[in-house]
Amino acid sequence: MSESSSISMSVEDIMKYLPHRYPFLLIDKVVDCRHGDSIVAIKNVTINEGFFQGHFPQTPVFPGVLILEALAQVSGVLVLSDPKLQPENESLFLFVGIENTRFKRPVVPGDQLRLESRLARMKRNFGVFETNAYVDDELAASAELKCMFKDL
Repeated sequence: MSESSSISMSVEDIMKYLPHRYPFLLIDKVVDCRHGDSIVAIKNVTINEGFFQGHFPQTPVFPGVLILEALAQVSGVLVLSDPKLQPENESLFLFVGIENTRFKRPVVPGDQLRLESRLARMKRNFGVFETNAYVDDELAASAELKCMFKDL
């Protein structure tokens, strides 16, 4: 993959690339994006998020499936913000597969998730990403994600 200079993005910048909106936009900011290579983003986990009312009220835990969705969103920003990887047609970049998923620690309100994705390979409209989610320097989750462009 080609390496380029690092850029950061606010939530307003992120919304230019992703169709997700509250309450399903799971990225607060991008701290390092290297087009064609890798991205690092932040998700601040707060008790105000609605799913904590039921997951689990006495011991709130950020759902693992939402960690995976956040990693997929970060992977989408990595591709969609790169002019060299954007498709010619109007399309969605969809999460289509997952392998080698591991959850290493619970994520709870007050934690800050550092979401990392590296583009392992991109062929035509299909990408494979190596992803990790950390709290501080402790691995919370990892997975190989597969995403592809689907014409609208």
